[in-house]
Amino acid sequence: MWIASPPSGIFQYTKKLFLSEQAGRAQAVEFLRKNAANSISVANLVVGLSSVLCSLNGQYHYACWLVLTGFLLDLADGAVARQLNACSALGAKLDDFADFTSFGLATGLLLQAHGILDSLLVIVYVLAVFARLCFFSSGMPFMYRGLPCPYGASVVASTYFLTGGHLVAMRLVAIVMILFMVDQGFYPHDKVLESQHWKKVVFGVGILALLFHASFPASVYFLIWSTSYIFFPNALWRCKV
Repeated sequence: MWIASPPSGIFQYTKKLFLSEQAGRAQAVEFLRKNAANSISVANLVVGLSSVLCSLNGQYHYACWLVLTGFLLDLADGAVARQLNACSALGAKLDDFADFTSFGLATGLLLQAHGILDSLLVIVYVLAVFARLCFFSSGMPFMYRGLPCPYGASVVASTYFLTGGHLVAMRLVAIVMILFMVDQGFYPHDKVLESQHWKKVVFGVGILALLFHASFPASVYFLIWSTSYIFFPNALWRCKV
């Protein structure tokens, strides 16, 4: 019995449909690759804005947790961008804006300005972060000039937990962090997720500390982590693959 073969147009249409689906999938994968790090930066920005809102509502405990969450997100976005070869000018701007929000505005509000001097300290802290992000280019590869603001924010947030929100202690710590941020000292790029395995373990334990939501152990952990970078930057935290 003779069976008529399908028209060639059906095969051509099926082929075009298959190719278009492949092209669509490839474009989607490429879009995800290019914007994975940007998504982490946006998450850091959202975390920072949420911390600001918590502080404005007097929920400083949650605001501190959000600042520490932003600290981990900031370490992750650069690593993801380099791993996926997706570094871009847009990504750099997003990262700076997220850092200014989380480690400038949100951290400054943790100091709880109740008077003129308190308000002045908050302004100076935010301006120090702004100056650190905008003007303190080291001119040297793989080096920062002045303390990176996430570490200052981590120390301030940890101090809140350890002291029960003691404002005098927090403000003194903030003044010290301002001095470190505007200092001319050099700090290595903290490529925690792209260096020795023990640094990746440090990052992983930091995630666990946030997930278990135990204030005292987490604050001690992040304080030791941040101060070790501040006082022993080259001995411990210079990137070594």
